[in-house]
Amino acid sequence: MGKSLAILGAGSWGTALAVVLAQKGHTVSLWSRRRKLAEAIKTCGENRRYLPGVAVPEVIEITDDLEKTVFRAEVIVFAVPSHAFREVLRLVKPCIGDKMVVVNAAKGLEEASLYRLSQVFAEEMGGTLERYVVLSGPSHAEEVGRNLPTAVVVASVQKQTSEYVQELFMLPTLRVYTNQDIIGVELGGALKNIIALATGIAEGLGFGDNTRAALMTRGLAEITRLGARLGADPLTFSGLAGIGDLIVTCTSMHSRNRRAGIEIGRGKSLAEALAAVNMVVEGVRTTRAAYRLALAYSVDMPITEQTYRVLFENLPPAQAVKNLLQRERTCEIRM
Repeated sequence: MGKSLAILGAGSWGTALAVVLAQKGHTVSLWSRRRKLAEAIKTCGENRRYLPGVAVPEVIEITDDLEKTVFRAEVIVFAVPSHAFREVLRLVKPCIGDKMVVVNAAKGLEEASLYRLSQVFAEEMGGTLERYVVLSGPSHAEEVGRNLPTAVVVASVQKQTSEYVQELFMLPTLRVYTNQDIIGVELGGALKNIIALATGIAEGLGFGDNTRAALMTRGLAEITRLGARLGADPLTFSGLAGIGDLIVTCTSMHSRNRRAGIEIGRGKSLAEALAAVNMVVEGVRTTRAAYRLALAYSVDMPITEQTYRVLFENLPPAQAVKNLLQRERTCEIRM
């Protein structure tokens, strides 16, 4: 039996989720902060701004009325950028009932507090996470919306809650796994964007597959180090939210972070690169937050550090590569 779902955020990911969840027979409402975008999606039958070429069925309610969107919902899916998560959560907080499940599909860290988004949720909602689920994994909206085979993971502190969402989201072309390591799933989804920026920068400099493989492998090592320090299960980073998402984000031109990195490697400033991508690049804010976390917890994250210096201290990208290659000798496997 279909459920009533409110999807908050009519970007590419929110739109793709609305499309596939409606296919399963759920009653889906898609909220856009901007009325003009909501009207354009209804008029065109697709989200030409964020997900062109993917038909948005008429059965999906498109609205800019937030209260109307969540009032009837049994499940709320947050598909807003991570920096907007707290703001939107505060707006809908009065409407979130005790039995309502909240699914967060954003991948990032809150820059001011350095919180994972589940920590933001717990702080705003009085410490409870029993009805909170994070959705992550290698899942470009452009492919999910076209029903190309995809596997993702959902994590919650409550096994029965993650299994409930697993059943809601499972489709013939969308396989959903469960995981109880909410810390690792959140960190994997957020931190891989930093490495995607770094591999994009290397590509923009003209480097090849060896460089990308080195950055991805060593990037996974530093993601795992920070994750373990913050309480995650290191094995989580060998799964969909870790290496799976890292692979797709570092190798696909659907990746905004990779594309922004390429522009920077070719000589553009951060502002120029973001303008060229013309969508939210989550890895930029995440780099700043992760750099501060690494310092606070004394975790060695050399790729994150050099990416930070390129983005925010005007370090030439070529010099960042030299800095990485000329570090002191060390062993490969360490925590």
